[in-house]
Amino acid sequence: MKLSYLFLAEGFEEVEALTVVDMMRRAGMEIRTVSITGNKTVTGSHHIPVTADMLLGEVPFAEAEWLILPGGMPGSKNLGACAPLVEALKAHAAADKPVAAICAAPFVLGVNGILENRAATCYPGFEEMLHGATVTGRMVETDGNIVTGKGPAAAIDFASTLIRKSQGDAVIEEVRKGMLLD
Repeated sequence: MKLSYLFLAEGFEEVEALTVVDMMRRAGMEIRTVSITGNKTVTGSHHIPVTADMLLGEVPFAEAEWLILPGGMPGSKNLGACAPLVEALKAHAAADKPVAAICAAPFVLGVNGILENRAATCYPGFEEMLHGATVTGRMVETDGNIVTGKGPAAAIDFASTLIRKSQGDAVIEEVRKGMLLD
């Protein structure tokens, strides 16, 4: 099974990051949290420190399944300022491999040309930064290998979409049932 990676920057949105990791692990998926800061402890936008599984330099990008960006501010801005991460996102998307971003983080994809001619969604106020995208305003939007989410309220459906795309309907239905969602 391929590993997926969720990237943490100072000021990330805790609900979006941890919901995705929790649900993917419930689904039996291999996912690692990755600090882009150089330190394994990263503090979210609501002052919750989280210990990442690994540092950015340890990620074998060529072998990755999902590359996932949680939102939050200034977390999304910090993700977008990380040149090695941005280059990896561009290469992953260009190779038609799955990339996901939620809340403010889709702007990182937008300003780097990854959303060109794609349907996408984001936290209100970031639409103009989704360059070349058709902004739908939906809670979760899927266009080929790219999944975007609107914000914290979409975290469960966003994670469900990633799991469904990787593991199929039966797995996500079992996860959601176990969480009393359906």
